[in-house]
Amino acid sequence: MKSESGQFMPELPDLLHNLEQFYMVIRTDAEGVIFYTNKKFLDISKWTPKRILGKTIWQMFPETDEGVEQAHLIWDTVNKGKTWSGATEKMGRTGESYHVNLIAIPFMNDEGELNSVTFLELDITQDVNIRNQLQQIAFIDFETGLMSRHKLEATVNEMIQEDKHFSFVHITIDHYYTLKDLHSHDSERVLIKSFSNRLKRFFQDNPIARIGISEFAVLTPFGDWYIQGFLGFLEQNPIYIDNNALPISVSGGIVRFPEDQQTYNHLIQAALTATKDVIEHGGGKIVSLTSESHRGLNRRATIDRKMLTALNEQSLQVVYQPQWDVASGQINMYEALVRWEDDELGIVMPEELISVAEENGLIHEIGAFVLRNAAQLAAEWAKSKQDIKISVNSSVREFSNARMPEKVHSILEATGCPSNRIQLEITERFAFQAEEEQSLVGQMNDLKEKGIDFALDDFGTGYGSFRFLQNLPISKIKIDKEFIGSLLTHNKTQQLVEGMIRLGKSLGLYVVAEGVETEEQMDLLISMGIDAIQGYHIGVPVTLEKIAVL
Repeated sequence: MKSESGQFMPELPDLLHNLEQFYMVIRTDAEGVIFYTNKKFLDISKWTPKRILGKTIWQMFPETDEGVEQAHLIWDTVNKGKTWSGATEKMGRTGESYHVNLIAIPFMNDEGELNSVTFLELDITQDVNIRNQLQQIAFIDFETGLMSRHKLEATVNEMIQEDKHFSFVHITIDHYYTLKDLHSHDSERVLIKSFSNRLKRFFQDNPIARIGISEFAVLTPFGDWYIQGFLGFLEQNPIYIDNNALPISVSGGIVRFPEDQQTYNHLIQAALTATKDVIEHGGGKIVSLTSESHRGLNRRATIDRKMLTALNEQSLQVVYQPQWDVASGQINMYEALVRWEDDELGIVMPEELISVAEENGLIHEIGAFVLRNAAQLAAEWAKSKQDIKISVNSSVREFSNARMPEKVHSILEATGCPSNRIQLEITERFAFQAEEEQSLVGQMNDLKEKGIDFALDDFGTGYGSFRFLQNLPISKIKIDKEFIGSLLTHNKTQQLVEGMIRLGKSLGLYVVAEGVETEEQMDLLISMGIDAIQGYHIGVPVTLEKIAVL
């Protein structure tokens, strides 16, 4: 029979024939020589029967390593009598590529040998182009034309995979927000664009990314002396706003691969730390990591590397610090803290451990580990009629999982722990994000309704502390130890702490003082009306075996 294009078309099963109105169709013999195409294929690919019939399937694929490899993979699959399906790039008559979802169906003879292959293709070129455009937008900073942070990460990982030696340079404009406030919004765009152009001119063909409002990253094979030359280049090429030269300086940090750090996350973290060191010492320089910062980052990298093993081998330990209630004169609560003692690292304190766990995603497992241990102990105390609660620190990363309340309920149910025996402590960072994301507030309210109290830790250290008390289901505040440390030496600190206690009381909140280390501090706080005391004067964090419950 003949097709509408006048080509000879062997009979096809009815199903395949009916699919021709939807699919581009190609048929080849056992050698891959094309003997049939339908009109839909010819219209989209721009091939003509004269130029395509009698040719092999191989000329339809790009002459790239990837194109040739995929063509061989498809043919090897059908040659074994198996159907191949997937997305692939094809070449049209004019040399332009198009993209299809392809199904290659082999037809075998009675001896089990390949007789012919039918290719069914759906044109997805438009979808691929849209995806590429979106990817391009995601990979390029629209305002400057530099790489985005996403593209930077992909580029760094590619360079690491290829084992290229390079310096990762983080650069930030000093006092940017002060400069910005001195000029109009249009001037701000001029400033960023002009600064970006100077980065391009100085570092030329090296990859450059914009990773923040006024933060940039450069990947370069050159050493410190060359990178630091950018400071002089800026002086020689000032940026003008409204015909006035802008006094601009930058701070930056240099980290080398592979000498200093070996992963993207560790490189950028190390570079940010180096920049922070520069800013703390006045700014205006681009330097490598200090030896002290280098040791600290190497320690964090080791913690990161060994944490999963420690968790799996149950090397982590929960310790408990007592909290003394003034009214009853008794210990009424213990704060559960995670601690890890390692042969190489020594003792890893909770602040250090949690900080790394939030970065590597293990915070969920560690949070569940601490809560499970705390709930088991609280359940035992509840059975023995001892009125003591346990407080557990919660990370905003844990609550990023919408099923956090369900996980908490599950742990409490499995351990037989009453909900009212557990308190969750949140930080100001958590509280700030909860205000921005109503889903977090909803999760907190869910747990609150089940009887779990919330305490705001480190109270007074952030600008939003007082606002959080209005908007979040918080029943307790813990005054940060930073204030307690100078309580006896600064009159203003005394006034501030007394004011915080009065504020808490006026809102019906239970007020706790952290970091109390002396009898004098405790006496003064009691005279101010504090509800509870926590700190080394009351007791240091101890293991379960060393807790003495009256």
